[in-house]
Amino acid sequence: MSNTSDPTAPGKTGEAAGTAVGASAGTRTGTEGAAGLTARLDQARPYALGLFRIVVGLLFLCHGAASLFGVLGGAHGGGTVEAGTWPGWYAAVIQFVAGGLVLLGLGTRSAAFLASGSMAYAYFNVHQPEALFPLQNGGETSALFCWAFFLLVFTGPGALALDGLFGAGARNGADVTARGERSTEKTAEREEQAAPATA
Repeated sequence: MSNTSDPTAPGKTGEAAGTAVGASAGTRTGTEGAAGLTARLDQARPYALGLFRIVVGLLFLCHGAASLFGVLGGAHGGGTVEAGTWPGWYAAVIQFVAGGLVLLGLGTRSAAFLASGSMAYAYFNVHQPEALFPLQNGGETSALFCWAFFLLVFTGPGALALDGLFGAGARNGADVTARGERSTEKTAEREEQAAPATA
């Protein structure tokens, strides 16, 4: 007797269709919003990478400066590392020089490779013999620097780098930007193709 329990009853078809269209439009709007956010994040990727590089380089440079010049609390709580001592003085020189180069984005991949290797050496030579895990042996800083610099070897400098003023470095930064733009375009294409299927 009542039309409320029968979805095919007259007057209900229009409501059901309207609800389905509204749900589909809501799904597309949510998808378009996600695509827009993804596109903005992809466009910002080179700048985020550049900021990451600057911060990591600055922190590494500060470690070297503390050991070489006694600033920022000095080496091991005060003073400087004696010139020429192995491995402390050489590690401090690498930290200062490679950290400065990474900070500036100049010869980023080479400097990051050297810095990563020096931190791997520090971890396995100084910390790892004490215990297996970084949390146990005090090697968290060495491990984090090692992996952060290793990442920069593969990603390049990102934006805001002096490498951008020269040949290879300019291509590195452009490659990151171009990959981000291609990724944004592919994401938008996939979402456009998926939108009719959800309608």
